[in-house]
Amino acid sequence: MTDRTNLTIVLAAGEGTRMRSSRPKVLHPVAGQSLLAHVLAAAPGGAGSLVAVVVGPDHQAVADEAARARPDARIFVQQERRGTAHAVLAARAAIESGADDLLVAFGDTPLISSQTFARLRKPLAGGAALVVLGFRAADPTGYGRLVQDDKGLLAIREQADASDEERRITLCNAGVMALDGRRALEILDRIGHANSKNEYYLTDAVAIARDLGLRATVIETDEDEVRGINTKAQLAEAEQVMQQRLRKAALDAGVTMIAPETVYLSGDTVFGKDVTIEPFVVFGPGVSVGDGAVIHAFSHLTGASVGARASVGPYARLRPGTSLGEGARIGNFVETKAATIDAGAKANHLTYIGDAHVGAGANIGAGTITCNYDGFDKHRTEIGAGAFVGSNSSLVAPVTIGSGAYIGSGSVVTRDVPDDALAVERSQQTVRDGWAKRFRDARLARRKPKA
Repeated sequence: MTDRTNLTIVLAAGEGTRMRSSRPKVLHPVAGQSLLAHVLAAAPGGAGSLVAVVVGPDHQAVADEAARARPDARIFVQQERRGTAHAVLAARAAIESGADDLLVAFGDTPLISSQTFARLRKPLAGGAALVVLGFRAADPTGYGRLVQDDKGLLAIREQADASDEERRITLCNAGVMALDGRRALEILDRIGHANSKNEYYLTDAVAIARDLGLRATVIETDEDEVRGINTKAQLAEAEQVMQQRLRKAALDAGVTMIAPETVYLSGDTVFGKDVTIEPFVVFGPGVSVGDGAVIHAFSHLTGASVGARASVGPYARLRPGTSLGEGARIGNFVETKAATIDAGAKANHLTYIGDAHVGAGANIGAGTITCNYDGFDKHRTEIGAGAFVGSNSSLVAPVTIGSGAYIGSGSVVTRDVPDDALAVERSQQTVRDGWAKRFRDARLARRKPKA
């Protein structure tokens, strides 16, 4: 397999009327990534690989997502919707590049794996001209049946065209196909449109290959892997399957999850060694967690890097751009955004740190806020190493708190504080002895006695 080059064509249909959404179907997310991104991630890569994505007209958002998820992809537009074979031939220029293997997949099957793509290619190396991916359906109603004889795959028979005997076949067409790159155009160009919709169906390629005296065959996978997404219910089912996969992979890699069924992962979540995840934690896209870190219950992380032996939560929210250094501590009801928290620094409770840098070993007291937004622009707060910010302080950015500086509790800091200095900003406290009693007595005296 290593000496064969390949071309993967992903048909990224944009419509999804049954999704009841204005968003193109393949852009709906599963485990924090679009359906299309999952398929492109599974597609073969590396030297000799070419990925072509076929989109419909006026679907620039789908093309943009394909380019984001797979920067090496070439985008082709199917100007008219005339069936799956017609869509594949929209990428004719890519097919003509002369790859050994042509793989065809669909952008709404996010559970397909790279291992399955590799298995599809093996029969091609053994002389097959066409390989179809099949699955055993618990209920085959509505699926195309894979009809075989002693020479291999004979045809793909759609439900409406199948005989009673063929309808009893449970081996169904998953839609994913591999073709010998040297014969692919010869087969595809012979597909006619002798059907009621005047469309060109990729499924006809099997019978054409057999008519040419070429060998067609089937490999099987489980039904879950080839789930197509057409409704929000199916989207939720795919999410469940993907989460089970991701949790198992994390557990197998040594992550400790106290209640794995309550933890939600993104497809790109990265864990180090000896990480512990408590119940009800959500990982959005772009999160990495270092060795020995602990993510406590009911925390939500997106676009964040958690350093080794750091502690997050419970009830913490790490927003995009957060980076926690080794041993940093983010406690309950703390929110961070675009913030770098250096090694050993801590914000243990009830704090917002946004657009800020907190130096190593600094202490951020309860109720502290970095006031980063003036209604028009964001501004940064710099807090030096070893600084101590007292509780209930407001740091009005842009402002710098020097290393080793001390901010008195309840201060509103609007000017830079030098290293090792004390800054206290609050009104002078006054005490009036006996005032409270006199106030209560006066109030009570005003009340009229009840009749």
